[in-house]
Amino acid sequence: MIKRLSSLFGMLALLGSSGIVHAEQPAATAPSLVVVELFQSQGCSSCPPAEANLNAIAGQPDILALNWSVTYWDNLGWKDTFASAAYTDRQWAYARHHGRNQVWTPQVYIDGQTDLVGVDRARLDQAIAQARAQGPSVSWRNDQLSVGAGQPGSRCDVWLVRYDPRTLEVPIGAGENRGRTLPQRNVVRELIHLGSWDGSPHSYLVPPSSHDGLVTAALVQVENGGPVLGAAKASPLR
Repeated sequence: MIKRLSSLFGMLALLGSSGIVHAEQPAATAPSLVVVELFQSQGCSSCPPAEANLNAIAGQPDILALNWSVTYWDNLGWKDTFASAAYTDRQWAYARHHGRNQVWTPQVYIDGQTDLVGVDRARLDQAIAQARAQGPSVSWRNDQLSVGAGQPGSRCDVWLVRYDPRTLEVPIGAGENRGRTLPQRNVVRELIHLGSWDGSPHSYLVPPSSHDGLVTAALVQVENGGPVLGAAKASPLR
């Protein structure tokens, strides 16, 4: 018996030294998240209560909370320090998809489908609880994002979003919020279109970030401001 055990241990040692037991780590499939998007501006006096609601849910593991700073308040006394025309375009894409001819702040979209003003925490929590997005699997490996098979019904965009998970204390020097310091969390700093998805499994190269310390997430979304079918965060930060 001792001789047989010795032989077994020897075989295991041989396998270990040859590298056979060190299989490559599979891609990590992340659970899909409820996507809560707030469109706001530092120059909007109605926005801080909605931001407080977003800040309160930003750390929940089943939610992807995104804080988008829009530009159309920039000529009303205070230029938003994080605003981008691309973020304003994203809000307008939602408006057109929903048959509207205007946008406003603070506006919240849940999975790109339900929208509300965002200052009512009870309504926000109810909309999140009712979200039922079921989309393709999303997995990450090194610098690649993989989207699994599915039946989207319409052509989809694959977006890469990077945001700052910290609470940023932003002093406002002019405009409606002059003299206030606004706590802003999950502020989006990068929005990158990775490509399209038609229901077939596909992989996308993830470019490096232009900022340190940002969280990377991906959205699979029906094109032109349609519903978000799936979303996942990369882990760890990249």
